[in-house]
Amino acid sequence: MSELPGRVRRAFADHTAFEQVDDATFESVTTTFDGTVEADEVDGHIRFTVEVRVPLLNSVTEDEVAAVVEDGWFETFELRVEDIGGVFRTERDLDPTVTRQGETITVEASFEDINEQRGVDDAGAIIDYVEGTFVQGIIPGYEYTEPVASIIDRARENAGGN
Repeated sequence: MSELPGRVRRAFADHTAFEQVDDATFESVTTTFDGTVEADEVDGHIRFTVEVRVPLLNSVTEDEVAAVVEDGWFETFELRVEDIGGVFRTERDLDPTVTRQGETITVEASFEDINEQRGVDDAGAIIDYVEGTFVQGIIPGYEYTEPVASIIDRARENAGGN
């Protein structure tokens, strides 16, 4: 991998959602879950490889989530993530992968763009979309632990409810 062009590092630095981890890796600092973007130059285009990790429900609840519920929740999450293409300012043909290992789900997607600012925006949109998809799937009736408990509390505060 060659050194990342300065214009790409500047695009990430100008975007409030990211902090640079190393020369080509940037971490989301505005989302609850772990999201990273690796960028590299490929024939004048920038390839953005996005990875987002979210927990399985059972790992963020006080109560035991039945395996059948967890499996159904995961399958629904996976199907919703496949619709990620609608969050971009330009048409992108994404084929995200969703893997489940232990208590963690990892979503990976990559794309190329000649416009580094648009690419950084779209990488951030992927991370936001995955987190939003997780939040949409929160099942009422369970007592959630961190970080989901904080997400629920913020949502209640923003809605003005209890």
